Amino acid sequence: MADRAAGRPAIGDPPPVLSSEEAAELARRHGLRQVGIRPTLRQYLADTWQMRRFLLTLSSAESYAKNQNNHLGQLWAVLNPLLLVASYFFIFGFLINTSKGVDNYLAFLAIGIFLFGSTAASLTKGCRAIIGNLGLIRALRFPRCVLPLSVSLTEFISNVPAFGVLLVLMLVTGEPPSVAWLFFPVALIIHSLVNTGMVLFAARMVNGSRDLANLVNMVVRLLRYVSGVFFSIDHYTQGHEALAAVLSYQPFALGLTLPREALLSETAVHPLNWLVGLAWAILLPVGGMIFFWRGESTYGRG
Repeated sequence: MADRAAGRPAIGDPPPVLSSEEAAELARRHGLRQVGIRPTLRQYLADTWQMRRFLLTLSSAESYAKNQNNHLGQLWAVLNPLLLVASYFFIFGFLINTSKGVDNYLAFLAIGIFLFGSTAASLTKGCRAIIGNLGLIRALRFPRCVLPLSVSLTEFISNVPAFGVLLVLMLVTGEPPSVAWLFFPVALIIHSLVNTGMVLFAARMVNGSRDLANLVNMVVRLLRYVSGVFFSIDHYTQGHEALAAVLSYQPFALGLTLPREALLSETAVHPLNWLVGLAWAILLPVGGMIFFWRGESTYGRG
């Protein structure tokens, strides 16, 4: 009775009933969120940033695990691209002779194979980042963009030794070090950001229709032959300015052109190429993140 007189609930009385607004405010105050509801973009980015250390650790572990069961271990991260360069140099340099318009074709080809190989692996694996981790998605709550971001970062880390070997190849093939080589890390960052943006787009689209994963594989094969991996786009599109512009300024071709301009003495640095490449490196990740975020509440369903 004294408790009731003082305005306090007595023992055995039912707890006070909260209104929906009060319950929502209490949940927000304690960091609880409604399941299946897409957070605001600002909150989504903040949550993703908080997981940056986990993302780096996961990507580093995935990169190391790729070759740990092989006898040569991490040496395959270097051997694989070198063997590809040797085989493609024989096919395209001798049998088909697509080296026209390029003086140092071995270095030109090596850059194309090393860089496009990273793009191909990112897209083919990244497009399945959601549908391949449904168990994890249904068991834990976290920003789903961590999964495709991890694929892109894993591929970048995996190729760091290969990028080092690429610099050695430049010296072996007679390329003199120059100030332009300082642009090579910038070209790698632009290349990685473009890959990340495309992976975010692909991951959501394949989540909506799994059959699109097969289409992604086909598109990657097509891009391999229209992005100048094996040949000089400028040389083979002479007299076709419109076609040359379309092929040269698409993001996958620029991802090869920029490191070639940085490392090859025969290729001058063109500011327009770098400006367009920088634009792709901003537009694709930003657009990809927004596109992926808009489907956040649909991942793991069905």
